[in-house]
Amino acid sequence: MSDTAITTCWIYRSPKQAEMYLYLGEKDAFDRLPEAFFARFGGPELVMELELHPARKLARADAGRVLESLAEKGFYLQMPPEIQAELYDAEA
Repeated sequence: MSDTAITTCWIYRSPKQAEMYLYLGEKDAFDRLPEAFFARFGGPELVMELELHPARKLARADAGRVLESLAEKGFYLQMPPEIQAELYDAEA
């Protein structure tokens, strides 16, 4: 894939898991996903259509990795960010 390749992808959010997003290489192409996926993700809700290329900046994903996954699997799953628990000092 060249650096100038542009791919259209569709991004869906999970109604069950905050900040979990599914990128698809084809609109509504859910047939490549295992059925067990939907138990955790829920019914995908379309949030946007996006022109994606390797140099595009994404908030929490590397565009190159997203493009590779779309080419190989037809989808990319963006997991929620890890939440860092603040340290608690009970003696303070």
